[in-house]
Amino acid sequence: MKKNVAVLMGGYSSEHDISIKSGNTVYNNIDTNNFIPFKIIIEKENWNLINNDGVKYPIHKDDFSVKIDGKKIKFDIAFIMIHGSPGEDGIIQNYFAKLNIPFTGPTADVAKLTFDKKKCTDFAKKNGFNVAKSKLINRDSNLEIENIEENLNYPLFVKANNSGSSYGISKVYNREELIYAIDKSFGYDNEVLIEEFLDGKEVSVGVMYFQNEIKVFGISEIVSKNDFFDYEAKYEGNHEVISPARLNNQQKLNVEKASKNLYKKLKMTGFSRSDFIFIGDEPYLLEINSIPGMTEESIFPKQVKMNGISLENLFTYIIDNTLKKFEKWKELFFQVLLIP
Repeated sequence: MKKNVAVLMGGYSSEHDISIKSGNTVYNNIDTNNFIPFKIIIEKENWNLINNDGVKYPIHKDDFSVKIDGKKIKFDIAFIMIHGSPGEDGIIQNYFAKLNIPFTGPTADVAKLTFDKKKCTDFAKKNGFNVAKSKLINRDSNLEIENIEENLNYPLFVKANNSGSSYGISKVYNREELIYAIDKSFGYDNEVLIEEFLDGKEVSVGVMYFQNEIKVFGISEIVSKNDFFDYEAKYEGNHEVISPARLNNQQKLNVEKASKNLYKKLKMTGFSRSDFIFIGDEPYLLEINSIPGMTEESIFPKQVKMNGISLENLFTYIIDNTLKKFEKWKELFFQVLLIP
């Protein structure tokens, strides 16, 4: 019997429209011989199932079901493609965990950690990974520019701590630009991360647990036509992606090892994308995306195809593997309950 797959997209953040594009990629590439995909748009006010004619049917949040023509439909699995909140910060994962509905991607705890750039890089540093020097400031704290300048050297990157798709990010060279950039980033988040600029080659590494191993799908070099890889460079074609990246053997070995170890240390599940900057042969972690983009411009799906794997086969594996893990978890859970 075919499984009902709810493909979740949209969300509450500035990444809403990018998420819709990513979700549509998943929706359009699910194997309909084995699964029945449903498009679910998540917004703050409403959650709706939208059919191919554009008709909306409200989702009942108490049990994540929907009624269509008087018939109640429940879902066997949620395929989460929400960038930003509530998809990458643990909120939607907690919701499905409470309902005992299987879902793809990271657990709530892992999503929450990787979504917070500062906490994630602090975790990485504690576990032996290279990261840039940084400082976190809060909207409610007193802004002391002198303290920032005493600890960090220009140029600096200023970014919203809990945001993706390069929203609210600036590269600054002096105090005046720094003050303006901080104010700009506060438009996206209540926390702003300020990092020292690392002058080196930027790469993006697609990683996923696939066919019984943590697999690196590809290492892509990012060459921005702008001053850095901002939103315009990322989504409006002002960049070049070189795959495979132009790395020497030592750099390739180092970044493969780092990305796999990071995936393992964070206890990631599903696909991910890790971004690094090389200083010499050493990779420095920028951030990790627990639900990376799946648009036509996105890096991860291109890396998958480079391995001769279709998106349909990838998504089938993800769905099947998630369902199997969920069944195994239920079996273990009930075994524990039966212990006298």
